[in-house]
Amino acid sequence: MTKPIRHISISAVVVSFNPDLEVLEQLLTSLTCQLDNIVVVDNGSTNDVVAWAYTKPFGNKIVVLPLGVNRGIAAAQNVGIAHARKMDTDYVILFDQDSSPAPDMIEKLVSVAEAQAAMGIRVAAVGPRYIDERQDNPPPFIRFKGLKLERQVCIRENSVVEVDYLIASGCLISLSVLGSVGDMREELFIDYVDIEWGLRAKHAGYKSFGSCAALMSHALGDEPIVFLGQKIPVRSPLRHYYMFRNAVWLYRQSWLPLNWKLADGWRLLLKYGFYTLFTQTRWKHFRMMTLGLWHGLRGRMGQLDDV
Repeated sequence: MTKPIRHISISAVVVSFNPDLEVLEQLLTSLTCQLDNIVVVDNGSTNDVVAWAYTKPFGNKIVVLPLGVNRGIAAAQNVGIAHARKMDTDYVILFDQDSSPAPDMIEKLVSVAEAQAAMGIRVAAVGPRYIDERQDNPPPFIRFKGLKLERQVCIRENSVVEVDYLIASGCLISLSVLGSVGDMREELFIDYVDIEWGLRAKHAGYKSFGSCAALMSHALGDEPIVFLGQKIPVRSPLRHYYMFRNAVWLYRQSWLPLNWKLADGWRLLLKYGFYTLFTQTRWKHFRMMTLGLWHGLRGRMGQLDDV
């Protein structure tokens, strides 16, 4: 990484849960070439990630924090963030276990964050343009205007676009901003965690940006369904439970703008119909989505008990 004008300390927080160890090793190897501090928070994997990690040539750049049980993505991210605070870090960058950042991705994200801050902009987070190799095109950055969702495409390779939120993996956040906005909401467990934080930061007066020059490979959801020539990502019925529950919970928050609730709610309704009609295990998807809607209305949060 090119040495910046001032010393900037960055810690990666990688959350693992029953990872493909070969894929995880590729991620950690890439990160050790870009960073000096990497925190792996393991969410109760059945494979011993701690023992495995210390057999690899990562040196003292990596620390593994085992949680013993699956406490959810938000809680694991908060554990990693808390550890980064102890190391007097300027930024944290979050990663899922199966992401693959470009060799210069972090450098480009920091460059955007520092440049925006130098212009007096209160920066919430900066994220990369991620590519899902199973899709036809890189998923665009998203921003809502009125009741319309606008896809912020990359007109130029070095474009920087303002967005409402960023996916967690590859997201660079200043620890000072986390101190102001707050950490991730652990009661969400998984899904909408990054969306809620991004919107909360926006409500507090911060702006998030997507860097078109910063690239990362990332698989969103399970194998997509081809519908009318488009590839639509599909998650498991359990993930759809969390998606629908947490979306409804978010709509109930008084600080969230009405136009965002209406626009995202319409998209959620379309997903409800699509996953009910076109997934292979449609009854399971319908049941879990409906349960998620009910729990969201009731405010029943946290990890779902066996159903």
